[in-house]
Amino acid sequence: QVQLVESGGGPVQAGGSLKLSCAASRSYDSYTCMGWFRQAPGKEREGVAVMSRSGLIVYADSLKGRFTISRDNAKNTLYLQMHSLKLEDTAMYYCAADSNTCYLSSWLKGARGVPFWGQGTQVTVSS
Repeated sequence: QVQLVESGGGPVQAGGSLKLSCAASRSYDSYTCMGWFRQAPGKEREGVAVMSRSGLIVYADSLKGRFTISRDNAKNTLYLQMHSLKLEDTAMYYCAADSNTCYLSSWLKGARGVPFWGQGTQVTVSS
């Protein structure tokens, strides 16, 4: 059974930083890719960043430079470091994974096709 457990969300002031974690129940190399999505109230789920099993990374264009995805292979844990947070970054952040062929850019745009999801962790940015 695939389990993805996010942590690290919470309230933060605009301009601040947060680091999200996603602990996977299986070894990281069980997945062709792992990444982060987010969903704000009233909006569709959108891709944030994705990392392939081999370590290739793709970010959503609008978030490049502020967000960094990384992975600790020994801990089977995926991270999302977020800096210079803005009010519009407020959302539920979801960890996601796939075991099928993963084309990174397409994967970020295709939330509906992603098979494995965590329960989400809320990030709330205030002024």
